[in-house]
Amino acid sequence: MTTEAPSEFTNLETLPTAELLAGMNRLDQTVPLAVARALPQLGALVEATVARLQAGGRLFYIGAGTSGRLGVVDASECPPTFGVPAGLVVGIMAGGDGAIRQAVEGAEDNATQAWVDLQAHGANAKDVLVGLAASGRTPYVIGGLEAARAAGLATGCIVCNAGSGVAAAAEFPVEVMTGPEFVTGSTRLKAGTAQKLALNMLTTATFIRLGRVKGNKMVDMQLSNEKLVERGQRMLMDELGIARPEAAALLARYGSVRAALGAPGPA
Repeated sequence: MTTEAPSEFTNLETLPTAELLAGMNRLDQTVPLAVARALPQLGALVEATVARLQAGGRLFYIGAGTSGRLGVVDASECPPTFGVPAGLVVGIMAGGDGAIRQAVEGAEDNATQAWVDLQAHGANAKDVLVGLAASGRTPYVIGGLEAARAAGLATGCIVCNAGSGVAAAAEFPVEVMTGPEFVTGSTRLKAGTAQKLALNMLTTATFIRLGRVKGNKMVDMQLSNEKLVERGQRMLMDELGIARPEAAALLARYGSVRAALGAPGPA
């Protein structure tokens, strides 16, 4: 596995801070290029996800460690960003929600638990499951994908090694080859960054395709704090050519940017 290959740096403990940061930054700059090479695979996964969500399905993520936490983060950010229901995108961690903060030993080695966890959410053939595993060999993720695929779910993955067991278990694999890490094997670094970029692209492209963005604006965002209320007002000011007091009154009256614009809802 290239993610486990030795770092090109063999004397990290001897380097001053400036050189440590410069080395990490240089390697980090290779990550978007690795993601770019995987765009055709990522596009296929987006298309499959759009189709399932249009038909009433949901998007699930499963993973362990950094990969699982990134899935939980992406899922949690979809409702406030796109105004979708909280249960439409669901992130599931090996070891349960407690593993988000503290590692649960051995949880990722249980090949049958992911499907049990998915069944607790009623996952079914309408849904999409994306397995997240930098190594591509996590038993929790492989077992979940195999069970989900057998049950008719659309299955995808985001991994950072070629020819992995996770990719073999998924119908729509996304393989982002990030190579050796700055600290050997520490996939919270380049691999984690690559997975975050891919997840951003997956859900953003999906919800744009599903009509949750108008022009370039998050017209369905939740107005949950002063910053977002002010952003909503600016959207109305830009779109309608009105002053802030009128925009504030419209937003207070209708409760969302989309409704205040009179824009049709998502398809």
